[in-house]
Amino acid sequence: MSVLPLVFTSGWASGINAYAVILLLGLFGATGLSDEVPESLQRTDVLVAAAVLFLCEAVADKIPYVDSAWDTVHTVVRPVAGAVVAALLAGESGSLPEVAAGAVGGSTALMSHLVKAGTRMAVNTSPEPFSNIGVSLAEDLGVAGIITFAVFNPVAAAVVAAVLLLLGLVILVFLTSRIRRFLRRRAQRREERRPAEEGWHRPPG
Repeated sequence: MSVLPLVFTSGWASGINAYAVILLLGLFGATGLSDEVPESLQRTDVLVAAAVLFLCEAVADKIPYVDSAWDTVHTVVRPVAGAVVAALLAGESGSLPEVAAGAVGGSTALMSHLVKAGTRMAVNTSPEPFSNIGVSLAEDLGVAGIITFAVFNPVAAAVVAAVLLLLGLVILVFLTSRIRRFLRRRAQRREERRPAEEGWHRPPG
């Protein structure tokens, strides 16, 4: 069977939490539950690094505004991780060219990352922090569930991932006004901090 469904699903999940994808796939491969996982993802150092970074993301992702800063940094990290994981999966399977798999995984990860980052900006317009925690937990559980499902039923998991990606893009369109509000607030805070910073660094007269 072609590895394309697993590539697509792992790309979608990488755009939300790349470290969880690497950790889960590596564990499934190391425990023998999947033969599709390349050995490079099963290495102990890779699993430890992925686990540490996953814990860092689990904390940062639940703090208002810190989550958006984290997402900004990962605008490059997640698509690259999605492309690399997809290429490794294709290389292990041999049923799909690695370049094509990398393109699918990377582009899918980029789209799901944009949905995640945009949704978080909209959530951050709410004054209470509990919505961030709820959304973050839902994302973590969703990634864990879809990757587990993909290991045992890749085609069905890919269909679910495609539906979730489409729904996310539609929701993002409706949240545009709240995202703009978030960006205006962030720009305003920067403007408010600038005079204080200039006064702090100005030499005594």
